[in-house]
Amino acid sequence: MARRQSAVEFSEKEFYLDEFRGRTLLFAVHHDAPVEELRELGTVARDLLANDTRVLVLLGGNAAHGRAALGVLERALGAVSPTEPPPQQPLPGIRLASGKDAPVLALSGDACGAGTATDALLIDLWGILRRSPFFLGLCDGSAPERLVDLAQRIGARLRVHKLVIVDPQGGVRGDGTSQPLSFMDEAVAEQLLRAGEAEWAGLGTRRSMLDAIRNGLLAGIDSVNLCTLGGLARELFTYEGSGTLFTREDYVKVDRLSLDDFAEVEKLLERGQREGYLKPRSADEIARILVSGYGATIGRHHLAGVCSLQTEAYEAAHAGEIVGLYTITRFKSEGVGAKLVACMKAEGARLALRYLFACTTQDRVRQFFERQGFRRIAADEAPPEKWTCYDEARRRALAVYSFDLP
Repeated sequence: MARRQSAVEFSEKEFYLDEFRGRTLLFAVHHDAPVEELRELGTVARDLLANDTRVLVLLGGNAAHGRAALGVLERALGAVSPTEPPPQQPLPGIRLASGKDAPVLALSGDACGAGTATDALLIDLWGILRRSPFFLGLCDGSAPERLVDLAQRIGARLRVHKLVIVDPQGGVRGDGTSQPLSFMDEAVAEQLLRAGEAEWAGLGTRRSMLDAIRNGLLAGIDSVNLCTLGGLARELFTYEGSGTLFTREDYVKVDRLSLDDFAEVEKLLERGQREGYLKPRSADEIARILVSGYGATIGRHHLAGVCSLQTEAYEAAHAGEIVGLYTITRFKSEGVGAKLVACMKAEGARLALRYLFACTTQDRVRQFFERQGFRRIAADEAPPEKWTCYDEARRRALAVYSFDLP
């Protein structure tokens, strides 16, 4: 059977750009370091603008003085690396430094300091966004915590898809850990903000920022990312991330895939195949996974993992096979895989199946299924339909696991 060939090689960046397309991202950047470092922000903004994503930036700190930062951002917005293909649509002409049509608004000290998002400010902002998908607000004299508070208020009033807070300390680090927490939901943030909790966790200096993040989530912002400027692209465009993602919703929900999920999940499965975690499949085989598939999401939009329960071929044995189980790197410690398998167990019981089974060639996945209560069985104990037209060399390398349903 012919294998599916992708017209365009899939990348993690493409995966996330698909999520951001047609949406609005708001960046809060307090920057006192050399302005040349803002090129990272400009490059990320350029990629988003070419992706039909609206970009709003609130810039504070020393970078909001003078025109040096504007020049850095303008050059980055207009630059295309020789190693990258040009965008399908040309970037809009964005002149930051001068001209009455420049998408730049100098926010007064009162507006920034008070952390307000008045109707007058939003009307001025919309006047710019009507003619440009990019907005830059210069918050001269605003302290970092004031800038973040203003950003969350504007983000909440406009119901932006995502607020990105760029901070030199990066994501939130747990007690005694050097790496930032990949994920934090609103309930955990609320617990940290109880009297003395943030201080006990070594986060007392970041209390005002955590409070602003939580307020933004409660007011309607879908999600908030907290990261360094140098880690901005990695946070937004890779599975690993570099900072902390905050959402309001319960941290993992598992449900049937919808039609609107199919293209995104198909790309994720293709990546799993190239990495060797998943068996190479034809387009029809992938489609079968999609129509019987489940997705784990963090918040309302962040796909964290997928799998499928296939039963049609195994009706005679009253069995179901878990296939296409794959989780995104930054969420591996959040129990995503376990929640997907728990859902498959519940669905198998609802269908009155006798047992579930799964196959893998990966040691890490073998250990995972053992932790979920599966036992290893011989290949010939699986339903014989499993091995119809199956590659014999791959079959010999497989470990087969089974779970008896009550």
